[in-house]
Amino acid sequence: MKLDRRQFLVRAATGSAISAATALFPGISFGEWPKIAENSSVVSWHKAPCRFCGTGCGVLVGTVGGRAVAVKGDPNSSVNKGLCCMKGYHSVQALYGADRLTKAKVRKDGQLVEVPMAEALDLVASKLRETREKYGKDAVAIYGSGQWTIPDGYVASKLFKGCLGTNNVEANARLCMSSAVTGFMTSFGIDEPMGCYEDIEHADVFVTWGNNMAEMHPVLFSRMLASRRRRAGVKVIDFATRRTRTSQAADRSILFRPQTDLAVANAICHEIVANGWVNEAFVGEHVSFHRGKTGIGYGTEDHFAFTDEEQGITFDDYRRFLADYTPEKVEKISGVSAKDIKYLAALYGDPALKVVSFWCMGMNQHTRGTWIQNLVYNIHLLTGKISQAGNGPFSLTGQPSACGTVREVGTLTHALPHGTVGNEHDRQMAAEIWGVPVANIDPRPTYHTVEMFRALDRGDIKFLWIQVTNPMVTLPNLRRYRSGALKEDRFVVVSDVYPTPTTDIADVILPSALWVEKEGLFGNSERRTQHWQRVVEPPGEAMCDTWQLIEVARRLGFAERFPWSREEAIEKIWEEYRRFHAGPKHEMAPYETLRARSGVQWPFVEGKETRWRFNAAHDPACSNGKAFHFYGQRDGRAWIWARPYEPAAESPDRDYPFWLNTGRVIEHWHTGSLTRRVPVLHNAVPASYVELNPEDAAALGVVNGEKVRLVSRRGELVLPAQINGRGLPPRGMVFVPFFDESLLVNEVTLDAFCPISKQPDYKKCAVRVEKA
Repeated sequence: MKLDRRQFLVRAATGSAISAATALFPGISFGEWPKIAENSSVVSWHKAPCRFCGTGCGVLVGTVGGRAVAVKGDPNSSVNKGLCCMKGYHSVQALYGADRLTKAKVRKDGQLVEVPMAEALDLVASKLRETREKYGKDAVAIYGSGQWTIPDGYVASKLFKGCLGTNNVEANARLCMSSAVTGFMTSFGIDEPMGCYEDIEHADVFVTWGNNMAEMHPVLFSRMLASRRRRAGVKVIDFATRRTRTSQAADRSILFRPQTDLAVANAICHEIVANGWVNEAFVGEHVSFHRGKTGIGYGTEDHFAFTDEEQGITFDDYRRFLADYTPEKVEKISGVSAKDIKYLAALYGDPALKVVSFWCMGMNQHTRGTWIQNLVYNIHLLTGKISQAGNGPFSLTGQPSACGTVREVGTLTHALPHGTVGNEHDRQMAAEIWGVPVANIDPRPTYHTVEMFRALDRGDIKFLWIQVTNPMVTLPNLRRYRSGALKEDRFVVVSDVYPTPTTDIADVILPSALWVEKEGLFGNSERRTQHWQRVVEPPGEAMCDTWQLIEVARRLGFAERFPWSREEAIEKIWEEYRRFHAGPKHEMAPYETLRARSGVQWPFVEGKETRWRFNAAHDPACSNGKAFHFYGQRDGRAWIWARPYEPAAESPDRDYPFWLNTGRVIEHWHTGSLTRRVPVLHNAVPASYVELNPEDAAALGVVNGEKVRLVSRRGELVLPAQINGRGLPPRGMVFVPFFDESLLVNEVTLDAFCPISKQPDYKKCAVRVEKA
């Protein structure tokens, strides 16, 4: 029996957890270091991508005497042009928390005890082999992250899919951007944005679809505001479910009821068609029309399965579909006035205006996440405002390598670096590059993330290795999945840099190297691959995740598949991985080019980056002799989908009358395991809270700072009320940030997901609010 699992402590709130940041050089505070470092000949500066969001800002890390002591924006990075956000400017402090994991730990007699790293790796390999032999190949699994480096994810996929023969490979990016993937795949037949950040300097209008960019992507938002200052007439339109700092900076803020963005997007398309704003030449040459299944469910039951059925339709069929989405009808559904719907449609429909649509979790974490992506693409395709400077839809990501490691490497159950496990050609290519029999690569996907943890709960998975992520904070309906991980015959390995609620449930903890303590590569939202060198040593026996995987692979007998020395490993892995993407559609830059530059966009063909895909003037993969070529789809066209509005999986009712929305704040990143150990960030927002509308607070008799209880059908949570703070929800909605491990809002959330992408909806479930 597993005994004495630690309770979830408020680790980062203790002085010991955050005090070490000022102890690098006695008598010199971190606040003084940037100024001192700028004038010191002993400081060495090293380029690296920031790891605190998916923007991919370039930074320069200053080192002295083997310590990282300062950070500044990289002026050579086209992403941020020398600017950083508050997390970036304080990022090196995350290396030096007092409770950093430096030694491996193994659970013995219910207690975690320190052991040599080699002993821990021996145990991991032994338990993996034992579980696989006893229960079969699909009883073992690995769960990684959009914070995995590209080599981390590549080696994990090669080991588990190529050598062990299981597709039980998932990553936390399933929770944040898989709807973006399925949106691209269904509309364009190929993944990742067609545009780039340079669009910001060309666009006349920005529409942020459920995206609080001011806090979630502050550097890009700063570029938007700078563009508006420089050029008269530039507008920012905030389209969201609550008022935020983005709303405050926007020219217009439009609120919609949760889930009804589907209806509004269709209403915009209705107006574009009804007013003759369709770019008929573009649509006639480059677009085809389609529909799929409706009433597709929400995935709340175990073993849920769904397969869409695509059917071609005509433009007239599509026009008839849109007839149900007049602005007046949609106003009643969405709460968005017909006037505002027509205003949005006019912006998109005006051929003189260049429009960029930005979104992130609001559209991705959605039970119809694939559909809403399709519908926003429809708007851009009908008007021809796509794949051009300043014109395009742009899905942003929240992690530094959700694109590079998860989407491009293929660290999801169905994926391979260049394709899917279900495609025979793709399996043959992977087998040839990996040097394994093609029969090793199973053609059947296994478990997406939510179902993977359901399988762990059921006992279908017995061994789970978690790297670079904190699912015991981030999984929806968390109580079920935490209790599943604690069951007697489950074996959980966790690789991380600090104690977290996930290390609390581990049988083995492997200390990991963090960021510039190892060499690595990330891939950001605009298809930009970024390389960095190791510039400081990891503490104690901490080891990079790539090498942890290689050590275990060798113990399992796969040394020939992973033959590299530590010194050469990253270069050799990159050059092997590049073979998957050879050709003009996805050619990756060579290792030496990446070492020399502050990031390189793919496709990288004949020494030239591709800024706008599918545009023949920029994209070398276009081959149809026309101005645009959507070469991912079988007909060479982009697909417009007729996707209806369908309600959320769970909506407010008499017993649970409030919507619950969750998300982030600018000071903290994801679960706070790093940012809460940075003193200035932790002190700025030391604990979570619930935003209440002032009228709702008055009706409940609640004042600012007073404790309230949120109750759902799955759990409850007590936390302080914030009234008229940085965010303002409408009546009938509450908002809770999820960074605080002592206030686990995901014990309240619902594990419903988009049936196509399998991405959970963290933005919509029903709760009751009580005075505590």
